[in-house]
Amino acid sequence: MSRVRTRFAPSPTGRMHVGNLRSALYEFLIAKHAGGDFMLRIEDTDQERFVEGAVEIIYHTLDAAGLVHDEGPDKDGGFGPYVQSERMKTGIYMKYAKELVDKGEAYYCFCDKERLESLRTEIVEGKEIMMYDKHCLSLSKEEIEANLAAGKPFVIRQNIPNEGTTTFHDELYGDITVENAELDDMILIKSDGYPTYNFANVVDDHTMGITHVVRGNEYLSSAPKYQRLYDAFGWESPVYIHLPLITDENHKKLSKRSGHSSFEDLLEQGFLSEAVVNYIALLGWSPEENREIFSLDELIREFDYHRISKSPAVFDYTKLKWMNGEYIKAMDFEKFYELAEPYLKKVITKDLDLRKIAAMVKTRIEVFPDIEGHIDFFEKLPEYDAAMYTHKKMKTNGETSLEVLREVLPILEAQEDFSNDALYAALLSYVEKKGVKNGYVMWPIRTAVSGKQMTPGGATELMEVLGKEESIARIRAGIALLEQSGSSN
Repeated sequence: MSRVRTRFAPSPTGRMHVGNLRSALYEFLIAKHAGGDFMLRIEDTDQERFVEGAVEIIYHTLDAAGLVHDEGPDKDGGFGPYVQSERMKTGIYMKYAKELVDKGEAYYCFCDKERLESLRTEIVEGKEIMMYDKHCLSLSKEEIEANLAAGKPFVIRQNIPNEGTTTFHDELYGDITVENAELDDMILIKSDGYPTYNFANVVDDHTMGITHVVRGNEYLSSAPKYQRLYDAFGWESPVYIHLPLITDENHKKLSKRSGHSSFEDLLEQGFLSEAVVNYIALLGWSPEENREIFSLDELIREFDYHRISKSPAVFDYTKLKWMNGEYIKAMDFEKFYELAEPYLKKVITKDLDLRKIAAMVKTRIEVFPDIEGHIDFFEKLPEYDAAMYTHKKMKTNGETSLEVLREVLPILEAQEDFSNDALYAALLSYVEKKGVKNGYVMWPIRTAVSGKQMTPGGATELMEVLGKEESIARIRAGIALLEQSGSSN
């Protein structure tokens, strides 16, 4: 078998959809698993949809995801140009379109807009599709030459027979056969001279030596037309792999309205690129062993495209957050702090030890914006209800908590060393003298210094960061709150 060559061929139309990134990832993994080449090609023939800056987004996304291409506009491997608008200037698409015309596999069409609008339409996959009636196929050679000489606008259409069937093979779906009568004579060259997406795709894949074509299964309906082009040219067909649809939790197509349909959306929401890539790899593919966390190198080693499912893959945002949290937990602390620092500084303006706060939250967050909700009390004690002091498991209530706070206050006031270890030792001594469990004492102290039921650290860890003056002030405030609530005897 020839060397495996795959290509990622995005159109520069904006942010990269999760589905497009999955295609790029699978193409990358298929090539690298086989020791082959992964190519980047920019398909910009649809000038109406071109978005300024979108090419830079493509490069940035691939770089952030770790998908290093072997060839592309910036890495000539001998198959360039790698941008379709530049390839068009070489005349390659018109050359191959005319070759099909000479073979009778395509023809010039001079029909104007009014005539085309009068033709019958069919509903295909919910869309109204015009079925061309082959009117211009009957034009004589003289008529065609006269129209061309007169500068009459034209397109070049694929000539698909009305009878018979077309069969193509997909690695996931097997052999698929369609009636030729269901296939429209699609346009190959548009009136502006640009090739259509479908035609340029086939010409480029063949001339660039692409062996495996990976794309979403929404292209299954177009595959017979691609196959007829390969057959018409006498070219060997690539290996087709049509990927399952990605849906949201409601089993509807993942849309921009979901807020997490693009790679950039997810990075802006505090996700790690490695976690996103890991998760997207599992959207339709299942590894041989029962595990979920993979580095990119591990994915390259394990990826077998025969294990891709035909069933739609559900984008589970909650599952992605869990996976991201696992990556954060396993992350080197220095790297974590570098990424967490902007979120810490967004909330905390006081002169506190941000590194210690970061260490507390590292194992408790799933995405970086979660940090804010975990640490806001360090900046300012929130208003809270005295009922928070009641904890059945700790056997605490307002009355017992008030007693504890009153008794530990002088201990803390006398404490010179306000480090976590020293504070813990001092309070543990109090716990032992009182003959109670740790939680009986630590719960009310933690509640008083944080004003929250859930905190990233224990009572003494929080007091170490807050410092002696602020910790004692908050405990005094807790005593006052409990006294006002009627907990005082």
